[in-house]
Amino acid sequence: MRFLVVIFFLVLTTSFAQNDVIAKTYFENGEYEKALIEYKKIYKESPSNITIVNQIVTTYQQLEQYKEAETFLVQLMERIKYAAFIVELGYNFQLQNDTVAAQNYYQEALKSIEARASNVYAVARSFQSHSLLKEAVLAYEKAMVVNPEYNFSLQLAQIYGEQGHIEKMFDSYLNFIEKRPTMARDVKRAVNDFINEDALNENNILLRKMLLKKMQQQPDLIWNDMLSWLFIKQKDYNKAFTQEKAIFKRNPESLSRIEELATITTNENDTEIAKDIYNYLIETSQLPSEKLEAHHKLLQLEIRVASPKDYPEIKNRYLALVSNHNSENQVESDLTPTKETLNLKIAYAHFLAFYMQETKEATRFLETMLQERLSKFEMAAVKLELADILVLQEKFNQALIYYTQIQRNLKNSTLSQEARFKVAKTSYYKGDFKWAESQLKVLKSSTSQLIANDALDLKLLITDNKYEDSLQTALKVYAKADLLAFQNRNDEAITLLDKILDEHKTEPIIAQTLYKQAQLFELKKEFEKARANYEVLIENYRDGIFIDDALYHLAQLYQYQFSEPEKAKNFYEQIIFNHADSIYFVEARKRFRTLRGDAIN
Repeated sequence: MRFLVVIFFLVLTTSFAQNDVIAKTYFENGEYEKALIEYKKIYKESPSNITIVNQIVTTYQQLEQYKEAETFLVQLMERIKYAAFIVELGYNFQLQNDTVAAQNYYQEALKSIEARASNVYAVARSFQSHSLLKEAVLAYEKAMVVNPEYNFSLQLAQIYGEQGHIEKMFDSYLNFIEKRPTMARDVKRAVNDFINEDALNENNILLRKMLLKKMQQQPDLIWNDMLSWLFIKQKDYNKAFTQEKAIFKRNPESLSRIEELATITTNENDTEIAKDIYNYLIETSQLPSEKLEAHHKLLQLEIRVASPKDYPEIKNRYLALVSNHNSENQVESDLTPTKETLNLKIAYAHFLAFYMQETKEATRFLETMLQERLSKFEMAAVKLELADILVLQEKFNQALIYYTQIQRNLKNSTLSQEARFKVAKTSYYKGDFKWAESQLKVLKSSTSQLIANDALDLKLLITDNKYEDSLQTALKVYAKADLLAFQNRNDEAITLLDKILDEHKTEPIIAQTLYKQAQLFELKKEFEKARANYEVLIENYRDGIFIDDALYHLAQLYQYQFSEPEKAKNFYEQIIFNHADSIYFVEARKRFRTLRGDAIN
């Protein structure tokens, strides 16, 4: 018997779904008479289905059969007491331009909330479905008066946003998270659409003032959190840091938020603030691992802006860090390094080789590390750096041995894929383009998107240029320039790239050369020369693969280096309208709208 009941309901459900699909299809195609017939069939089987009721009413209205819709709703209300039907009756009169009758029904629907506060859910939703936002606001506000336990701040904020009442919207969102601080992330996501990176934007100023007022009236960490988020959005990292310190002072459980801010400022090249934050972490943290990581990041920041005369002092600081950490946290019988120590030591070896050209000392240092108790992944990380230093010295075959060992010992890992890419890159530096290409084909499907993208770029460079010249002269010169850039010999790399531009003017590698050289100019802060290269790319290689790169980087130069926002806006706009598939599209659109002064993204 139970089996038969189950079969009956399965058949009924399947039939209902099929009729619903048919009715929707008719409705979407504008065949409203046929849609009405199908919806009535479904209604006969399920007379309490509110969705179907609404579809029948809407279909009547599409047919301009307003009397039939009214009769249907009135008869229905005699059987089902559902307050939203009162709104539907009012809207039916509004469609007939009978605003007096419509308003009478709307007022009746609002009064139903006074009698039963829970009616607000159906009534407000019905108002919103017909874009009757003013009435929806009244419904939510009335319900909160009738039942103070109700909190519709979130719904009201969304409606105020649609209406353009920004202050009311902000106020409702802030009232909402005051009672439910765990929802702050959702509120930030909603508010994000109404502010931008411009601290002088009207909405930004309004939100900041409201948050400061909240903080004065009722101090709470949620307001510090919101202010920090707003300041980060505006790239005002010093003010964000002030808020984060205030949060940590009152809730000193973790420095993770301040560490995150340090990472953001580093990525945004706000070096001075980043240094302040890392120094604060060093002074404040009670964990040796956190202190060491902050020291490490601080050194990396200083290397970024240092000149060769600063290198000896940086070296001494590295040595002091390694020595102090070893003596404080390890005993002689335990040669197992911590993750932080391992990363610090590898970074130190990299600094010795790539900045101080002390390759022998760097190599000896790493070889000593290989005698420590390392996991196979840690061993691979050390070997990877050793191999990079061998490439730096142009000892390609020895480097390839290390890279290959990593590949074999850690199959299918990200480190293994990175090693394979470096095998390809090393072969490319050597001029063995065929072997490099064979390795790159495998890496196109790498699980690491970054490695896959780098592999594809290098493969395209080789493929596009290896057939133009049987001797592959230009490609070999370019590979040598690429190697020089890897070796931090940027001036020599730029000179070699000039040779390609002078001697291979008709070859496809010119576009790549212009772009590579422009990137090196930016590293050297020779922004005028970088601009010239990007402009040549845009003027002469508009159909090439570097056009969106050139547009984006030129826009960045005009925005941040030359302080010419109108010109920057023009180049962002070109990406938006002409290169919708570009990896820069989303960022270009955001920056364009910020420069245009949009309040809503």
